[in-house]
Amino acid sequence: MARTVWDSTVGKKTVMAVSGIVMLLYLVAHMIGNLKIFFGPGEFNHYAHWLRTVGEPVMHYEWTLWIIRVVLVVAVIAHAVSAYQLSRRDIRARPSKYVHRKARTSYATRTMRWGGVILALFIVWHLLDLTTGTVHSGGFETGKPYQNVVDTFSTWYGNALYIIAMLAVGLHIRHGFWSAAQTLGVGSRTRDRALKTTANALALLLTAGFLAVPVGVMTGVVS
Repeated sequence: MARTVWDSTVGKKTVMAVSGIVMLLYLVAHMIGNLKIFFGPGEFNHYAHWLRTVGEPVMHYEWTLWIIRVVLVVAVIAHAVSAYQLSRRDIRARPSKYVHRKARTSYATRTMRWGGVILALFIVWHLLDLTTGTVHSGGFETGKPYQNVVDTFSTWYGNALYIIAMLAVGLHIRHGFWSAAQTLGVGSRTRDRALKTTANALALLLTAGFLAVPVGVMTGVVS
């Protein structure tokens, strides 16, 4: 039964919608945590340490964090695979491109696929930069995320990569939230305006919240 659901277009769209919501909830929590950097190194580093001790003593050190990581990895893979397969299915159903673009197709809709690729590449770089320290500039310091963040956003390429990725996140959320609502049956003619307004507000809030950190470093507010 699970295979039958997965093989259907509706099933793949549902997987995309649910996994997208999981990632959206994570982004909201992640943005709130990131903004703690404006309260100084002590507050931000303490928050990073707290993430590793959530659930103690029932959960061992970092167990809760690893559960969150596994859920996110599953969500990202499910989202990417279903998006790719739906895209291939769409191409097979329409082998030749339309002569004219649909006038009402938004920029966010047209760039969803490329936006997804950009975000996938960014996630890899972001993990190698601030989690493992493999590509980090200025010397990665374990247990000192505040200093590591300042190092990253003290470089032009660190800022450029992050800003491009966050703009892609905004576009992705703007279209993806409304699309997920339609897939899950939440959307309707009477709710469409409210859903689109919510999607725009979420995209703007998250983009501004994430961009506040590199802007804070560039302007010297965070140093």
